[in-house]
Amino acid sequence: MPKAPADYQARYPIDFGDIDSSVRQHPAQLYAADFGKSRGILYMPAKGKPRTVVIMAHPRADFSTHYSIPFWVEAGFAAFGFNTRYLNNDAMMLHENLMLDLAAGIRYLREEQGFEKIVMLGNSGGGSLFAYYHAQASTPKGGRISAPPGGGPPDLNKFELPTADGYIALAAHPGQGMVLTSCLDAAVVDESDPLASDPALDMYDERNGFKTPPAETKYRQEFLERYRRVQIDRCARIDAIARGHIAAANHARAAMRAENFAASSSEHRNFAARRAMAPRYMIVYRTQANPNYLDLSLDPSERAVGSIISPRPDVANYSAFGLGRIVTPDAWLSTWSGLSSYAKMANNLPRLTVPSLVVGANGDQDIFISDVHAEFEASGATDKTLAFIDGADHFMRAGGSKGNLGDPRPRLMKVLTAWTRDRFPV
Repeated sequence: MPKAPADYQARYPIDFGDIDSSVRQHPAQLYAADFGKSRGILYMPAKGKPRTVVIMAHPRADFSTHYSIPFWVEAGFAAFGFNTRYLNNDAMMLHENLMLDLAAGIRYLREEQGFEKIVMLGNSGGGSLFAYYHAQASTPKGGRISAPPGGGPPDLNKFELPTADGYIALAAHPGQGMVLTSCLDAAVVDESDPLASDPALDMYDERNGFKTPPAETKYRQEFLERYRRVQIDRCARIDAIARGHIAAANHARAAMRAENFAASSSEHRNFAARRAMAPRYMIVYRTQANPNYLDLSLDPSERAVGSIISPRPDVANYSAFGLGRIVTPDAWLSTWSGLSSYAKMANNLPRLTVPSLVVGANGDQDIFISDVHAEFEASGATDKTLAFIDGADHFMRAGGSKGNLGDPRPRLMKVLTAWTRDRFPV
């Protein structure tokens, strides 16, 4: 059984520590139909050719050394750790382009490598990514998404999107935009000023129930109801800003197509060309503000106080690092907006009918028990299974009130490999 390194809690949280030297590793460089470049590593047992491969990917994180890979190979499967064109770059990320990357990965595994069965492992943000992909791939051309939320290419009706055979949602987001909306600080009153705030909506104000950890925070129901409404209002406000920037760029492009454009002044021509080309980057302040982080009576679980980013979200809320912190308008609408993004589990899972396994971590600080149940209920599969792992945080490390149970990964992978073996040939 693969074992985690002694210091794995401090490592990059999704890496495996080591892998048997006999495991065959094949680097792959792939090009999508629009020539976007992606990369991956195909892992196979020392001998033989498995009939089933598990593909794992995330919109932007490095999954080429995902912690599950040694377990899959030991169980006799092949594993493809796949990285998209947006590796470590969510500032410009369009989920619609990611559809083309996944198509290239699945085509590579099916047509070039000859695997009979392909199982999608959607871990964290990969869960909503694969759900979106499979929903589009299983929709006939003509009924697919024709443009990202901000407009422009790609039109998914113009591309071949091969389907896979199985789906695993592991500690999966309900959608990256849905997660970000749930942790947008509702107290922000000026998107250009990180300190401008409405005290009546500040979840980190003691008058609203906040207590500095480790003291216990408890919010009133009336506060929570208003807070959640204003979070959606703030998301809509940022959407409007993004659409305004896109409209300005489109206006410049339209000016360049005008019949008299060539006869206009060089100053006008230069400005229009630059405005049409240059994106207006947006800064989204204070995105560590989900009341569930501190009030553990909300959506009860084994989780500890804090988020997957920090045990002190009241401080991290003002730090330079954060989800969707710096984005183009198009990336905001496609990926990070809970209102505009098409990559939502609730919309896509009903169209996903292949055998499905939904797994939650009972100590997860960002994906809550209700999220996991909702994903299971939304799945359109007739063959679907729900499982929870005790003593596990979002990254399937030991965490939460049952963290003393030890490394959860062997227990998790026993569930994943057994479920897969029961349905797909090794």
